[in-house]
Amino acid sequence: MDQTREAAHPTTQHIFIDKESPSVWRALNGLGLKAREAADEAGIGRALTELLNVRISQINGCAYCLNMHVADALKKGETTQRLAVLAAWRDTALFTEKERAALALAESITTLPDAHTRDREDAYAREHLNAAEYSAVSWLVITMNAFNRVSITSQHPVRREARDESEAR
Repeated sequence: MDQTREAAHPTTQHIFIDKESPSVWRALNGLGLKAREAADEAGIGRALTELLNVRISQINGCAYCLNMHVADALKKGETTQRLAVLAAWRDTALFTEKERAALALAESITTLPDAHTRDREDAYAREHLNAAEYSAVSWLVITMNAFNRVSITSQHPVRREARDESEAR
């Protein structure tokens, strides 16, 4: 933080809005669970769900959610190679057409580009996702964007993971 900003805005304790308004947080979590149920019912696997969570969090710059969902993606079988190139997914052949369609839709919903771009991305997504998949991906994206905004607004910290002795060397 530069000194000008620091002087104009003294450092204060962050307000974790999820803790300050727990009933609203529970409602958002409930929506997230319903979105995941819809994804499960539509056949959107947990690995793709986590891939979407990572990409959305990359776009939004949410360190807390990136830390969580990269770990979750790895646990669901995602590879470090695909995670490493996820921001440039359009420039690789590492993703299936269904994944590419879901990623295109996720980016469009997250960034809300101009109408022409939204229409093009929507048409691409509709070519490769059926109505249930399209709806489920949309709800996953909408809820992940909300979770990103909660963590960014609250400035949820990313804590350093404990390393065992062998990693420290």
